[in-house]
Amino acid sequence: MPEHAAHASFLPPVLIFCAAAVIAVPVFRRMGLSGVLGYLVAGLVIGPSGLSLIGEAETVRGVAEIGVVFLLFIVGLELKLSRLLSMRRDIFGLGAAQLLATATIFGAVAVAAGAPARSGVVIGLALALSATSIALQLLEERGDLQSAYGQRSFAILLFQDLSIAPILALMPLLATAGAVRGEGGVLQTLIGAATAISALAAVVLVGRYGLNPFFRLLAASGAREVMTASALLVVLGTALLMEKVGLSMAMGAFLAGVLLAESNFRHQLEADIEPFRGILLGLFFMSVGMSIDRALIAQHWPALLLATLAAVAAKIAIIAFLLRAFGSPRTDALRGGAVLAMAGEFAFVLLPVAAALGLLTGAMTQFVTALAALTMLVAPLAAKVLDLALARRPRAAPEPEPNSFDGPDGRVLVIGFGRFGQIVDQVLLAKGISVTVIEKNVDRIRAAARFGFRIFYGDGTRLDVLRAAGIERADVVCICVDDREAALKIVEIVHEEFPQVRTCVRAYDRIHAIDLMKREADFQIRETFESALAFGQAALEELGLDPSEAAAVTADVRRRDIARLVMQKSEGIMGGADLLHGTRLEPEPLIAPRARSHGLSPETRDIIGEDEHAGA
Repeated sequence: MPEHAAHASFLPPVLIFCAAAVIAVPVFRRMGLSGVLGYLVAGLVIGPSGLSLIGEAETVRGVAEIGVVFLLFIVGLELKLSRLLSMRRDIFGLGAAQLLATATIFGAVAVAAGAPARSGVVIGLALALSATSIALQLLEERGDLQSAYGQRSFAILLFQDLSIAPILALMPLLATAGAVRGEGGVLQTLIGAATAISALAAVVLVGRYGLNPFFRLLAASGAREVMTASALLVVLGTALLMEKVGLSMAMGAFLAGVLLAESNFRHQLEADIEPFRGILLGLFFMSVGMSIDRALIAQHWPALLLATLAAVAAKIAIIAFLLRAFGSPRTDALRGGAVLAMAGEFAFVLLPVAAALGLLTGAMTQFVTALAALTMLVAPLAAKVLDLALARRPRAAPEPEPNSFDGPDGRVLVIGFGRFGQIVDQVLLAKGISVTVIEKNVDRIRAAARFGFRIFYGDGTRLDVLRAAGIERADVVCICVDDREAALKIVEIVHEEFPQVRTCVRAYDRIHAIDLMKREADFQIRETFESALAFGQAALEELGLDPSEAAAVTADVRRRDIARLVMQKSEGIMGGADLLHGTRLEPEPLIAPRARSHGLSPETRDIIGEDEHAGA
């Protein structure tokens, strides 16, 4: 019986954590605040400083930190080189300026308050980071993620995510900077550095040449649970290896994610890891809340309150100044500063690491941890107050739960019901085609219901949502979203998971169209191209040209434009530049082979002179 009781003893803590999360998180979400705050407060309530339902925060911290490991892996999976290049000025210019300026100012304040220089570096870096989960939620609630300031805020967060791994690698170097003495110490440091570099090289080589064959072999078995186990093996194995050579588990997971960012299996891996990441990351935040010493807060509450308000205000001012310097309007700069004013999730990773390395004293760690947690509570409130003061938009309604997609049976799946998707839907319905439409904008769904349309709520970039929407039974998926990155991601998911489904995609501009062609979209069209041609033709007719002659000119422009598009796909953006200002394009045999199977419709191929014998 005692043995049975020992085996069952893990259930009470699990039930306590689940009950605390179920109660706290919905309450905070209903208040318009982040679920992270709910986890922090729940941990504070059930921890040693609260009701003492859980005695030691460290008993769960080890397991909970795996949530941070999975989060960094997911971040690495999202960091494709093409995405970084398109945002490189804001990421590496604005993002680097924000991190360096904020860390320098906060570090200098810490040193002026009596902290050693190395401690000041750690404190400055920990407070310079921003909470990605909270910031992105605020932007999504406002509907501003695709706005100019939203994109720049995201670029700053992206640079901060990129900087996590170097910062974690910097911690041991800071700890040993003043401790290495004599030849023995130097030799030990060199051996440690060589071991770490060798481990990194090994991970890169295995990731580059071994992981794809490995996952192909497992996928051929058809056992989905084996793929989940392999995903956990790769992430946790790489994390453990990095820890053994003196680096951090989080850095290993980040590296594994980056190496798999271009893999054919990355969407499957993300889907397998996501449930573990969400649960364990919530547990991690609860363990952080448990570690906050309420006695410390009660003892030093004036200093903590002043430091929290000063840190939030200073961060708003610094980031707003930098956003203004990079061209943002004053209002957008202030809102961007408020969105990023809280400390980041990784402050709770950096501070314990720094304490273990001797860079921070126990009192410093407790104070800065409490300060970081309090900024997470105060900064979203400051953002709400600032929104009201600026009177920019009403408070967002709580996000609804995704639809259950009961009985989806459409031959066509339409993703996005904006001004473009609505017209596409009308054309399909006019022919009596069965259509399933998914959209994640709540206001559009409500407006569509007034006109008799049934639209399902869901995010088309999620594999599980696409499956639930019945994509496996669809013949065609029409991707009508106005987010270029989301469109590219959906095309990749469809081609990797549902190769039998054809893709018709709305392209934002010429560069986006070329990217879609490189991803072998079956059909793509720029959202303003045909309307601009019709507009130009009408202008020619208003100038007195015969309608047939105006139509011929328009057709010629269309042919030259499509020919340029095909050439640019293989030759770069300057391909076909000589066709821009020409008057006529005679059919060329060289154009036709390039057009085949590159996202051009049969009518388009006819326009540029392709037929079944064009390549002969």
